[in-house]
Amino acid sequence: MLRTSENRTMARLLIVHHTPSPATSELFDAVLRGASDPEITGVEVARRAALAATASDVLAADGLVLGTPANLGYMSGALKHFFDQVYYPCLDDTRNLPYGLYVHGNLGVEGAVRAVESIAGGLGWQRVVEPVQITGPPDKAALEACWELGATVAAGLME
Repeated sequence: MLRTSENRTMARLLIVHHTPSPATSELFDAVLRGASDPEITGVEVARRAALAATASDVLAADGLVLGTPANLGYMSGALKHFFDQVYYPCLDDTRNLPYGLYVHGNLGVEGAVRAVESIAGGLGWQRVVEPVQITGPPDKAALEACWELGATVAAGLME
C-alpha cells in the first residue's frame, strides 16, 4: 500500500545511509544494486545520506533500508541524528513501515543493531528481514547479503 500521494504510481524505497568508509560504501552500493534489480518493478529507489534525510523523505517512503557503521558499539552519530530528526514528526504516520538494516564494524556490531531496532520499534516500524551484520572487510558473502537485503525489501513493496 502506498503511503503517499495518490498521484504517485510507484512505491518508494528510501535508503538512509552513513557511508564514511570504503567498506560502508561497498555495502551501500550492494544494497542499491539489489534494490534496483530490473526484475523488481514498480518501485522507485531513493537514497539519502543520514545527515540529509528528513521527515518528509520518510513520510514519502513505503519502505526503508537503514545502513550504518558501528562506532564504539553503537550506530553512527549521523544515523542517530536522523532518528532524532524524524522520530516525532513520523511517529503517528509511519507505523508498520517495513524496514531492513545493515551494519558494518571492525569489532562487534550487536550494540548498533540493538540500538537501531529499539528506535525503529518505538516508531512502530516492522523489520521485514534479518539485519545484515558485517565485521571486518566486506567479502563476497557480505556483499551478496547486502544485495539480498536491498532486493528483499524492494520486492516486498511491489504491487
